[in-house]
Order: sequence, then structure tokens, then C-alpha cells
Amino acid sequence: MLTRIWAARVVLAFSWLISGVIASEPINASSVLAQKLMPFSQPTNQTQIGVSKVEFGMRRVDSRGKATFIPTTRVPLEEGIAYGWRMKLKDYQGEVKWWEILRLPKPPQTWGTDNGEDFSISRDGTTVVTRRTQSASDGVIENFWTIAPGDPIGKHKMEVYIDDRMIGSFQFEIIPAMQNPR
Repeated sequence: MLTRIWAARVVLAFSWLISGVIASEPINASSVLAQKLMPFSQPTNQTQIGVSKVEFGMRRVDSRGKATFIPTTRVPLEEGIAYGWRMKLKDYQGEVKWWEILRLPKPPQTWGTDNGEDFSISRDGTTVVTRRTQSASDGVIENFWTIAPGDPIGKHKMEVYIDDRMIGSFQFEIIPAMQNPR
């Protein structure tokens, strides 16, 4: 009989110890997990930037310096022609952190930038990632690339992101200069 009482006390004491661990562990674990996940579930800018229009095309500058945007998915391989994207933000003024991925069908002879932005090239030379912080003057941000000697013809793809949200994805083609863009 004494061993049964002793065994009952051990079981009760052990269960009280275990129940304290079991009861406290999930509470602590979930509160720590919730604290760690909280910052990741919120956007980096406390408000999400809205976009009203995104377009891809060419930018032509006339002799007086006036730029004209021409929406197109076919860009002639003509040195000096600029192609890229622009977007109109909804009720937003200020700086915007964006990044883009440009994929080419094969590597160009050279890669380069005019502004010295954060720029990284894939090992095979066909993909480049550009990161930039840009002021949204009149609520518009944009980025253009300029055709240079040695750029490849063929199908290209460009993706544009604000924070971690894809804002635009464009498939376009660099065509020989004698063909007319549409």
C-alpha cells in the first residue's frame, strides 16, 4: 500500500511539474513567434504605394530636349534609342525604393550605367538587377536603358518591383533597325 501512495505522489508531482512546462512553453513560444513575425508582415513603408498606370516603351528626345514617350513592345536596334518603363503613383510624393530585373536573350558586348546605381550582373551575363531610390516628381518614376553597340536582338523581359511587390512585367523585342516598331 505504501508503494502505491508513494507512486501516486510521484505521478502527481511529476504531472504538476510537466503541466507547468507544457502550459508555459506554448504560451512563451507563440508570443516569441508572434513578436518575430510581426515586423515581416508589415510593409516596409507603413503605407503601401499605389500605382495608377504602368507602361513600357521608347523615349525619344527632340533637338529642343523635349522627351516623348512612345508605348511599344518592339524597339529598333539603333544606337542611342532609350527603352524602359514609367509609372504613375497614386497620391504619392517623395522617395520610392524600386528594383528591376532585365533579362536578355544573350549577353551584350558590354554592360554599363550612367548613374552608378546598385547594379549586379548574373554569371552568364544575360540578367541584370538594378536597385534605386528615386524621387517621384509629379508622382512619376521611370527607368530607361539606351541601345549601345553589341546589344542583342531578340526577346527581352523586364520586371519592376516596389518593395517586394511586382508592379510591372514587360516582354519586348529588340529588332533590327530597318524594321518599324509598332
